[in-house]
Amino acid sequence: MSKKLRIAFMGTPDFSVGALRALINSQHDVVCVYSQPPRPKGRGQQVQKSPVHLCAEENGIEVRTPLNFKDNVDVSAFADLDLDVAVVAAYGLILPESILNAPTHGCINIHASLLPRWRGAAPIQRAIMAGDTESGVTIMQMERGLDTGPEISKESVEITFDTTAQSLNDALSDLGAQMIVKDIDSLAEQGTLSSTVQSEEGVIYAHMLRKEEGRIDWNKSAEEIDRQIRALTPWPGTWCETQDGKRLKVLEAVLIEESGNKQAGTILNDGMINCGEGVLSLLRVQPENKKPMDVKAALNGGYLLVGECLQ
Repeated sequence: MSKKLRIAFMGTPDFSVGALRALINSQHDVVCVYSQPPRPKGRGQQVQKSPVHLCAEENGIEVRTPLNFKDNVDVSAFADLDLDVAVVAAYGLILPESILNAPTHGCINIHASLLPRWRGAAPIQRAIMAGDTESGVTIMQMERGLDTGPEISKESVEITFDTTAQSLNDALSDLGAQMIVKDIDSLAEQGTLSSTVQSEEGVIYAHMLRKEEGRIDWNKSAEEIDRQIRALTPWPGTWCETQDGKRLKVLEAVLIEESGNKQAGTILNDGMINCGEGVLSLLRVQPENKKPMDVKAALNGGYLLVGECLQ
């Protein structure tokens, strides 16, 4: 008969919620949840708790939100939980060795990539932007290095021409939730987890996203711009400027099998845009100081003009 494990869960965004819920519904005890502190968010800058924080509270689980683990009080409080294992999923803090080594079986991370490709902060977006044909989840034993630990399990999903950052986030969240319960059950059953040393070949870092990466350069190919839009929506969002200098957010577009002979950025019929190579068809946009709208409404409202060249 397998042992009932004492678990701490450490995560912050919506990506992590699926795994937390799956562990709560498993045979094991999630005794405490760690998440990033509530922070101002949105236009009103109202202080909001993270999705993981809210999920834990809904299930009556204690939530702790240390700024870091530099205070010995926080380290001791973690050690006092007497954990079998800690599960980490997009927590947002670098864990010191005092935390990594406190649980009997250490800390296990749910990472949203096929390691060693896309170690780091933004693996979902970087995979789409790079044109990868697959992504996945790697469950790994954490160590001091950034996503360098031994691999416990790994499963992949396909990236298609329709995949967006949100759809891939959701797919990997579901996959990670299934995988972590399976691995934790195996740990409870066998008392250990087998793992393999992570390869150092093919290492690529998924650097944190920057707002300026959302600016569209119409001289790039339609395929590159399409990947940029799918990867960077909703944040930081993709945008350009109209000829009169107003910002135009591009919320959704689709590749079409046509070629144009106009200057890159020129608006063709029905909201199609001539790119450095190929043509992209806009579907939804948001003109400056306006609500999101479909491209037909933008053309009818004069926010986009056929023959205009976007910058």
